[in-house]
Amino acid sequence: MSEFWSVAVDAPLSEPLTYRAPEELKTQLKRGLLVNVPLGKRSAKGLLLSEQATAPDFTIKNIQNIDPEYAALPERFISWLEWMAEYYLYPVGTVMSLAYPPLKKTEKQRKSSRPPVVAVQTQSVAPTLTEEQSQVIQGIQSQPGFGTHLLFGVTGSGKTEVYLQLLEKTLKDGKRGLVLVPEISLTPQLIQRFAARFGDQVAVLHSQLTDRERTNQWWDIVEGRKSILIGARSALFCPMDDVGLIIVDEEHESSYKQDEKLKYNGRDCAIMLGKSMNCPVILGSATPSLESWKNAIDGKYHLHKMQRRVENRSLPQVQILDLRAKDKTKASDLPFWLSQELFDAMASNLERHEQSALFLNRRGMAQVVLCPSCGYSCECPNCDIALTLHARTHLVCHYCDYHENFKLSCPSCKEGELTTVGVGTEQIEEDIQRIFPGARVARADRDEISTRADLEELIQNMENGETDILIGTQMIAKGLDFPKLTLVGLVLADVGFNLPDFRATERSFQLITQVSGRSGRHVKLGETPGQVIVQTYNPDHASLIFAQHADFEGFATQELEARAALNYPPLGRLTSFRIQGTYLNRVQDTAQLLARRATALKTKNTAYENIEVLGPAEAPIAKLRGQFRYHVLLKAQDHRTLNAFCQQLLGDQKWLVAGTRISVDVDPLHLL
Repeated sequence: MSEFWSVAVDAPLSEPLTYRAPEELKTQLKRGLLVNVPLGKRSAKGLLLSEQATAPDFTIKNIQNIDPEYAALPERFISWLEWMAEYYLYPVGTVMSLAYPPLKKTEKQRKSSRPPVVAVQTQSVAPTLTEEQSQVIQGIQSQPGFGTHLLFGVTGSGKTEVYLQLLEKTLKDGKRGLVLVPEISLTPQLIQRFAARFGDQVAVLHSQLTDRERTNQWWDIVEGRKSILIGARSALFCPMDDVGLIIVDEEHESSYKQDEKLKYNGRDCAIMLGKSMNCPVILGSATPSLESWKNAIDGKYHLHKMQRRVENRSLPQVQILDLRAKDKTKASDLPFWLSQELFDAMASNLERHEQSALFLNRRGMAQVVLCPSCGYSCECPNCDIALTLHARTHLVCHYCDYHENFKLSCPSCKEGELTTVGVGTEQIEEDIQRIFPGARVARADRDEISTRADLEELIQNMENGETDILIGTQMIAKGLDFPKLTLVGLVLADVGFNLPDFRATERSFQLITQVSGRSGRHVKLGETPGQVIVQTYNPDHASLIFAQHADFEGFATQELEARAALNYPPLGRLTSFRIQGTYLNRVQDTAQLLARRATALKTKNTAYENIEVLGPAEAPIAKLRGQFRYHVLLKAQDHRTLNAFCQQLLGDQKWLVAGTRISVDVDPLHLL
């Protein structure tokens, strides 16, 4: 029994701290226990990591007590948390703190009329598997222990049923399952499907739950009352020590990446957790990320393909409309964003009592409000972002939620009248209600759907046939399955084509393919397939051409060649440093100092000579929530070399210019 312990304290410290074990606790202390320790003038939580053999040469404070509420974390789980802290260059104690629920177990449950987190379902019977589904299940089960399996299946091919059957086998073997889905896909539809198969064995963790609900679900898993945990990326941090299967559905989704604080990728961390638990990890997608696809074709992952929809249902027919040509031929009373072809298709669908969905990647009335006389545009005073008009009355920043009233006269030249450019979901809803006055229209965006109950009502109305036309943003792009939905219109596919981000084309392809996959999912063989109409001003864009023919492999081949030329992921590795602060000159000084340090470190150490240092440069969104932002980007072939370089580059950060801070993003997904 050592007198000293290394403790990961919940504070922004780069290293664990050393504390003394008081006599009365010595025999009780062990790795993984949560303890209370003094930190400055306050008390803080900390996780015991390891005993220390030698006494440090400075005054050591005593561990105060052991937190009586929590047992020691499982060893394999602690190792995984330590890996996360090291890989993502984040304080180890802060990472450890994520492994606990938001509230104490003993706090009384407030009386609530909320429905149960997982409603009781009538038990469903497993359907007969298709030949492809059977082959995939056999292929995965023939590889016991840790391995990463990429399940590449077209939309509607029955990936969820594969997950359910693999989970059944896992539970029979006495193990438990972890299922990650993007937050946006955590719909009642999905949860009900799992609950119908596994009854009261399902726990759920996601952001729409209250703190008390999250705490209760956490304990249901930790104390063994539930066998399957379904959740968004944060569900990874619920300490399960008998995991036999991890599933990451829609593995390509960018919402698996956290963009603030600990900038981890839930998919990548799930793979490492599977390695720690020695269990299979399934990555499922109709449009895999290029990182996962490259690993699969290189043989690092096991590749399983499902290329047909269940019951041989037809994939939808995708029609690309060139808005440049069509604008001249459509009826003059149609709104500028609606082609004659999409209007006719929607009218026919209404006559047949079938459902249509219109997708636009933009909320509000319009993208930009400007003065045609002087060119003034309404921008957020806190962010380098144009304000969006809502309800024709107020302008909103979608980043910091700044609001101001919409005034018609230009505040700059005082002569012109402000006008709207572009279109948002509110505008489309208004136009559709005018064009089709008898249609029942619903809108699904973050302004309209803000709670779990809102989403449940929207889904129920679609399933019951009480909605004719659904208008939505990314919220309706994936995961949802409506039997009567046979027409999907992409109002303007160009949104996102030209963002200053090397992944813009990949994201566009994924989004178009996923949205298209909502159409005609229940059309039987021999019936008219679902229809997808894509309106665009760039009909020759690569993402559209490949998406029209559902040719992911062709798209991936071309895109990987383009990435290789510039050493971008997945061919190379990236780490991004964002320097931000309230004063522009200080931010610039810190950014330049960081870049000079990087260049000097490269010069001194030959192991780092192949690392590229790009920048400093103003971030594409140069100001956000009152903070000026600069970027320095590092490129390398090997992530271990890059990780070591970054640790040395940052050092103790005492060299930072006052009033600035640096955040590190390892494997960044967004560079805005």
